[in-house]
Amino acid sequence: MYDPELLQLLTLQGPWPTSLTAEEIIPRRAEWVAPAIEDVIAGRPLNVSTITLTSRDGTPFEVAVLASTTASAGKPCFVHPHSGGMVMGSRYTGVEMVADWVEEFGAVALLPEYRLAPEHPFPAGFEDCVATLDHAIEHAASLGVDPARIILAGMSAGGGIAAGMMLQHRDRGGRPLAGVVLMCAMLDARNDSPSALQFAGSGIWDRESNAVGWAALLGDQAPHEIPAEASPSLAEDLTGLPPTFIDVGSMDTFRDEDIDFAQRIRAAGGDVELHVWDGGYHGFDLAFPAAQLSQKALRARADWIRRRLEGSASLTLTTDTARPSTPAPEHQ
Repeated sequence: MYDPELLQLLTLQGPWPTSLTAEEIIPRRAEWVAPAIEDVIAGRPLNVSTITLTSRDGTPFEVAVLASTTASAGKPCFVHPHSGGMVMGSRYTGVEMVADWVEEFGAVALLPEYRLAPEHPFPAGFEDCVATLDHAIEHAASLGVDPARIILAGMSAGGGIAAGMMLQHRDRGGRPLAGVVLMCAMLDARNDSPSALQFAGSGIWDRESNAVGWAALLGDQAPHEIPAEASPSLAEDLTGLPPTFIDVGSMDTFRDEDIDFAQRIRAAGGDVELHVWDGGYHGFDLAFPAAQLSQKALRARADWIRRRLEGSASLTLTTDTARPSTPAPEHQ
């Protein structure tokens, strides 16, 4: 039930990744290296700089500022917590996609080097990302940013962080965000959805790896002890959220928690667009952006972002599943 092109590309790459264990977190960090930012922006109208911010607990951390050189003021802004299961990755993980957005929309992107678990359990890394969003809003003028056009965006763990941030931002009465983009987002610490059970011991970022990531972030807290900012699927109130784009592959551990989150936002009266990419596995579009399904996903996101930045809200809930045999629940 995998997309044939994506399956072939993944197979040609070598053995599928095995389940992550707690002992392997540090070694895998060394293996999972983001591309050099100089190579990503070479020959493009983009520049990159670094600023140092301070988190709420007084800890300094770095933020990369990726900016278009084609405009000087009134730019859209993306705040992008990176992926990595809460335990891996760096500010430049996933930067290829963000750089495309920055170039296409003449934007600025803030990429926080947030603290990773298990050395820094929740809320350390989360607070770093919140401080980054606050900086974008409070220093919009010096960044050349239009504060009405700030979009939160994250993939996998970064999507979970972004979802928690939008909940907290709503609760704090923060300035309305232009939108939130959640890509194959890691939302549910319970790790017991049908798709999580389906991908126990198989697939990309399987249920066992997911359990290791959540345990590193939260320790042994029971679900009723976990704040919704850490595990957004546990939020009871999903009213008053900014327009949200959610997408996920049908062959992803996070499929059903992402579908459920979108449906609950819609039921609460929210503006949400959902895509379930038939045959896509976790992070397929980041791994193989030239594949046909990846191109479709990338275009759908960019189109939604364009509508948000132009002030035209999307009011649809859609699904892109083609094969009835795909084990996703009915959600049209």
